[in-house]
Amino acid sequence: MRSEELKAVLEIESASFSRPWAEQHFQYEIDSPFGHPMVALADDGTLAGYLCLKVVLDEAEILDVAVAASHRGKGVGRLLVQWALDFSRERGASLLFLEVRAGNVEAIGLYRSFGFRESGRRKNYYDNGEDAILMEIPVCLQSEEDHAV
Repeated sequence: MRSEELKAVLEIESASFSRPWAEQHFQYEIDSPFGHPMVALADDGTLAGYLCLKVVLDEAEILDVAVAASHRGKGVGRLLVQWALDFSRERGASLLFLEVRAGNVEAIGLYRSFGFRESGRRKNYYDNGEDAILMEIPVCLQSEEDHAV
């Protein structure tokens, strides 16, 4: 993600969330040595979606992810989550975690298809009283020693 892409990112963010991130929040992630925001571009060059990943020591967290309404159901979210898993693994993270609205069945299904498991719940986390589900997946590569018999 680059600063010049923020206008398109903010349009998707505003259309996707009732309490969208502000431009400064995205800019912070762009500038942070721990932030790894990524965009997905459609074949025509338009911004199809984005994911903000933070990696600190051996933990990684998906902070924000959204796909433009016109690109949903086309694998963009799957591509972004796969990127987050691969990037986290490359950076030496042992765990990738996220939180998702309990009612976001589509996103929960996507995360479960990758092997994410529910690890907790934040009751009444969102403005409307909805719970946040905490999900995580181990991402570290097993060493060859781990495969020895």
